[in-house]
Amino acid sequence: MTTQDGRPQEERVARGGRDGREPRVPLGLAEVTGPSMYPTLRHGDQLLVHYGAPVKAGDVAVLRHPLQQDLLIVKRLVERKDGAWWVLGDNPGAEGDSRVFGLVPEDLLLARVRARYRPLGDQRSARAVLSWLLSALRPVSPDRSVSRRLRAR
Repeated sequence: MTTQDGRPQEERVARGGRDGREPRVPLGLAEVTGPSMYPTLRHGDQLLVHYGAPVKAGDVAVLRHPLQQDLLIVKRLVERKDGAWWVLGDNPGAEGDSRVFGLVPEDLLLARVRARYRPLGDQRSARAVLSWLLSALRPVSPDRSVSRRLRAR
C-alpha cells in the first residue's frame, strides 16, 4: 500500500513531521491491493484513513502485518483479546488474516478506515458512469455481524 506521492504508507506514519512528531493532520490516503476485503473494498479503491482514531470490533483498519512489518494490510477488526486483535478479511476465500498469522498486537494497528473512493473504470457508457456516480464515495462503516457470528461458534 502506498501514498499518493508513491512513498510507502508506513513512511508517512513513522515520520510525521521533520522532528518525528505525529502528523498535524491525522488523515491520509491509501490504496487497496488484492481481493481480501471484497466486496467491501475492491482492488484499486482509494481509502481515507484516520491515524490514531479509536477503534472497536467491526471497524476496518490499516495494520502492519505481524510477520512482515514492512507490509501494510487492511482488515476488519473482529475481537480484542489480551492487547491484540483478531482480524479477518471480508472475503472468506482469500487468505492472509488471523486464520493464518493469529492475533495482531495493538501496537501494529495504524489507522481506522473512514471512507473509500472507487476510481472510474475503463467503461464510459452512460450506465457505467451513472452507476459509478452513485457508488464512487462511501463511508466504510463497522459491520458488527462479523464479530457476532464468530462469538456464536
